[in-house]
Amino acid sequence: MKHGVTVIGLGIMGQRMLTNMHAHDGFDVKVAWDPDQGACTRTRDRFPQVRIAASAAEAIGDAATGVVYIASPPAWHAEHARAAFAAGKGVYCEKPLGVDVADSRALADAAQRSGRVNIVNFSLASAAATREIERRLAAGDPGTLRGVDVRLHFATWPRDWQMDAAAWLARREQGGFVREVLSHWIYLTARLFGPLTLEHATVRYPEGDGAETHALARLAAGALPVTVAGSVGGAGPDLVEYTVWGDALSLRIHDWNRLRASTSGEWRDELTHLADPRQAGYVLQLDNAAAAFAGEAHSMPDFADALAVQAIIEDILAR
Repeated sequence: MKHGVTVIGLGIMGQRMLTNMHAHDGFDVKVAWDPDQGACTRTRDRFPQVRIAASAAEAIGDAATGVVYIASPPAWHAEHARAAFAAGKGVYCEKPLGVDVADSRALADAAQRSGRVNIVNFSLASAAATREIERRLAAGDPGTLRGVDVRLHFATWPRDWQMDAAAWLARREQGGFVREVLSHWIYLTARLFGPLTLEHATVRYPEGDGAETHALARLAAGALPVTVAGSVGGAGPDLVEYTVWGDALSLRIHDWNRLRASTSGEWRDELTHLADPRQAGYVLQLDNAAAAFAGEAHSMPDFADALAVQAIIEDILAR
């Protein structure tokens, strides 16, 4: 079964999703919209079968679609999601759910009342590395857990491939790496170990309205300590690293999709049967999302899950 899809937002994530949905047998993008006519033209050139609507309302209301994928900047997520629910459609939304916790709480309530499928695109929801860590934890392989560390570094923010969205990604109001990147790992930690409590955080901002350049945080999942260190600036490669420390076995996700393990000494690569873990992750995520919209078992986070992540993220940024 193919789900007819409306895409709202044709920037980086919208184009990425269009490409991957086009290659997936569970989705058929029928209509799209973006306020930027240049983005609409590029989409029409790449995907001539996709109708470019004249407005967001027209795109969301198109009778050919039952799913609305939202890839607009976060401040507009609620507006488009509410319109989709009112049209009787399911919603697949980019993270973060929003930037105002009270507004997002009302949106999550509206999503529940609608009775429609509502899921959020935390990429680790379906990743092979996530599933393998869950398997190892269930088997007790790590032994006694000692902590979780999240380490992030970006030479520049936004990253080079995000520059088309720099107008909002680079600013404090909606952007920053804490919302855009750390939120994925806060989601994963809560999924693996339960609800999180923020114990301490400190964030450094530049002058003006720029997004954060440094963030340190200490959280806890029950008795398990979770530490976060993130920064922007300086020559060298970007770093995205998530480590679960155990007495018998430690596990580390690096470069978003690659998994390593250690019982002592050096790290060894896991999941080596995956030739391209990144692309495999896109496929697994769409498999998972398709199952959600088909009413089948899935592990995609809903708006309530995303709200819990957002509450932690905004609390960190407010410290």
